[in-house]
Amino acid sequence: MSKPYSIDLRERVVKAVEKEGMSRRQAAARFGVSYSSAIEWVKRYRQSGSLEPGQIGGHKPKKISGAWRDWLIERCRGADFTLRGLVAELAERGLKVDYRSVWEFVHAEGLTHKKRR
Repeated sequence: MSKPYSIDLRERVVKAVEKEGMSRRQAAARFGVSYSSAIEWVKRYRQSGSLEPGQIGGHKPKKISGAWRDWLIERCRGADFTLRGLVAELAERGLKVDYRSVWEFVHAEGLTHKKRR
């Protein structure tokens, strides 16, 4: 994952625009950053007075939790299943998830079913 530019660089770009009268594009070229970065930094500075970067990434809660989790565990332990079948059953019950979400849930819970001869 990429890291945000340093506060020092942001300050120099904004100072060049605000104090020295450069355009945002000129300041971006001078300091070797993209035009859009310089534009956003000046905009952020004018709106909030801060140059701190916003949040990058974050935690996304899992859709299969709570009552859905309990139902899916019971369903998997009760009878044979396929992952695509579970996706379809969840969709019928009102929870839209994709194949990968169900696979990760089943794998994390250890609910795999091995075929035996």
